[in-house]
This record gives sequence, C-alpha cells and structure tokens, in this order.
Amino acid sequence: MNTEFLIEAVGYLGSLLVLVSMLMTSVVKLRIINMIGSIIFTIYALIIKSYPTAFMNFCLVLINLRFLWKLKRMGKEYEIVESDHNDNLLIHLLDHYKADIDKCFPGLQYSLDKDDTVYVVLCEEKPVGFMLGYRDGDTLLLELDYSIPEYRDNTIGEFLYRNIAKKGVKRAVYKGPADNHMPYLNHMGFVKTDEGYVKEL
Repeated sequence: MNTEFLIEAVGYLGSLLVLVSMLMTSVVKLRIINMIGSIIFTIYALIIKSYPTAFMNFCLVLINLRFLWKLKRMGKEYEIVESDHNDNLLIHLLDHYKADIDKCFPGLQYSLDKDDTVYVVLCEEKPVGFMLGYRDGDTLLLELDYSIPEYRDNTIGEFLYRNIAKKGVKRAVYKGPADNHMPYLNHMGFVKTDEGYVKEL
C-alpha cells in the first residue's frame, strides 16, 4: 500500500464524514461528525499543500466548536411557557409532528381534554418541545414528553424537570409506550414500578 494511496484515502474519509453529517437530524451529531470530517480534511489539505482548502476546513472546525459550546449551554437559553389544551399553537404542533410522535410512541393514546398541565419549551423563540399531563396532588401524570428531532439530546428534558419541580411537582409518572423511549426515561432517572415509570423530583 503506497503513501499516495493512503493520502487520498484520508481525503476521501474526510469528505465522506462531511457528507454523512448532512444526513444527521440531531444538531449535536451533525456538528460532531462534520467537525471530525473537517479536521481530517484539514490534515489532508496540509499534506497536499492546498492551503486555502486547509484554511477553510480549519475555520469549519472552529465554527463547529463554537456551536457545540453554545449547544452545551442551551439549558440557559430555553424558556418554558405554560399553555393549555385549547392552545391553537399546541394543536398545530401536535398535528405537525404527529408522524414523528407516532414513531417515537407507537400506540400512544392521549386526551387533550383532561390535560390540565401543558408546557411548551422554546429555544430562541422556536417551539422545540412540549409536555402534556394532568396533576394529581403533587404528582404529574405524563401523557406526552416530546422534543423535536433536532433537539433530542436530553437537554430539554433536564430543563423541564428542573422547572416543573419549582412548580410544586414532586413526582412524575409515565404509563405510556416505552419501547422507543427507554434511553430517555433511564437518562432522566425514571424507575419502573407498578404505577408505571416514576421519577422523584
């Protein structure tokens, strides 16, 4: 295997990773994979002495680092808005993301009419997640806890549960379909009990 072939392989690998990153729905995964591809392509460009290409890809690495740093701080940039089940924006969001909700929670049945606790999470004024449920004393019975695909990295959940604890909720209980939801429930600290999945706040 000659050196020229290895150098070309490095270039193709960098290009492939940058292309693959464009297929990611998660903003975090997109940025990480794109950054790795840009680092590899920067090295390749330096080896072949294509300095403008190296400079451009080095700048892409810095841009990705900046966005990843910003995303890491997102908990401070979220806003929580209390809503209700008659809110037209909520109804629109549920309809707009219906296919993805059905994919994440196959077989989920919920009734907006009985939901007396509705939170919409905004990031830079954009709706990025919402929670539906109803209160039983200091327990919140969750019907839906959903984040849009681009923000599905658990930060919205962490933000939500910190904030609902400040509103007098001491326990959250989820009884819906969990097959596709288990990694999130585990990360959030839910424990399976006879009641369903329970999180003590």
